[in-house]
Amino acid sequence: MNTAEAHAPVNPEQCARSDAALGRAFQFLGKRWNAAVLGCLAAGPAGFREVSRSIEGISDSVLSNRLVSLTEAGLITRTVAAGPPVTVTYALTERGHALTPALEQISRWAQEHLPR
Repeated sequence: MNTAEAHAPVNPEQCARSDAALGRAFQFLGKRWNAAVLGCLAAGPAGFREVSRSIEGISDSVLSNRLVSLTEAGLITRTVAAGPPVTVTYALTERGHALTPALEQISRWAQEHLPR
C-alpha cells in the first residue's frame, strides 16, 4: 500500500456496502459446518458417507441439512446416479470453487494468528 492509499479519505457508502457483503458472507459461512463441508468438497466430488467420515463430529442429520442449504445456495451440486445401488455425489459448483481460495486464506490466517 502506498502513502496516498494509506491516507485516502474513507468513503462511507463503500464501507457500508463492504460491511453488508462481509456480514452476509460470514453469516452464511459462519453457520457451523458450512465451511467444513465446502473444504471437504474442494478435494473433489464425494458421497454422503465420505463427507460424513471426513468431518469429525458432524451428525448425519446436520450434514444432510448443510448439504441441502449449500445446494440451494448454488455452491454445490447433488447428482443421483441410477443403480443398483443408487449413488448420490456432491461436488462444488463454479461458485463453490470460486470461494475455495478465500477459505484457504482464512484457514491459513487462523492457523497463524488464532490460539488453538
